[in-house]
Amino acid sequence: MALRKRPKDQLKVPPTMAETDIAIVRIAPETSFKNKAYEALKDAILKMDIYATPEPIMLDERALSERLGVSRTPIREAIAMLEQDGFVKTVPRRGIVVVRRTKSEIVDMIRAWAALESMAARLITTTARKKDITALRDFFRDFNADRLPQDHVDEYSKANIAFHQALISLSESPVLVDMTNDILLHVRGYRQLTIGRTERIAASLPEHLAIIEALEERNTELAEKRARDHTLGLAAFVEAHGREFN
Repeated sequence: MALRKRPKDQLKVPPTMAETDIAIVRIAPETSFKNKAYEALKDAILKMDIYATPEPIMLDERALSERLGVSRTPIREAIAMLEQDGFVKTVPRRGIVVVRRTKSEIVDMIRAWAALESMAARLITTTARKKDITALRDFFRDFNADRLPQDHVDEYSKANIAFHQALISLSESPVLVDMTNDILLHVRGYRQLTIGRTERIAASLPEHLAIIEALEERNTELAEKRARDHTLGLAAFVEAHGREFN
């Protein structure tokens, strides 16, 4: 008895996944680990007080691998990214060193910060909500004529940095935020060396409040000028009194 042949369409097999147009990207675990290691190390460096001591701050590849729980390959790749960004450098026969800037470089960075912050002030006057602007005063609510900033330097210094970060954030400009984050490490760290000087800290609080007042009044030109002049004042102060590390 002859076998009956099935119709041609009944002989087809279902298409494999490779034959469909489903969009699947090949998993690259090392790349993921590299990026996570980069973000973790960058965040840790940003939180360091790298100007607190003249001694170089060294990073140990093996220790970092153990602390982050990943192999040394993504650590090396993350270090390479940090080096490209200017956060660390590899010194022959010494290892990986966290980069510290010269005084002139710090002054230049603060001037750049002044330009970015003045633009943030301009944007805030046109886009930010009134209650968010007024909330900037909360950073300094614990300081007044009876509780001077110069008598509580560490506490005021933290409030000072938080205020400037909030000012940039309130601009709602991701580009400004990213650009200022890249210089925050050095500006913040070096600021610690000057914030305790009586003449500088005495002028700081009134200048901050004047910036907030201009923002509340939606006076774009004045807010921009006050924000710029305040930070340029820091640049001039560092240039005159700052400590040289390199």
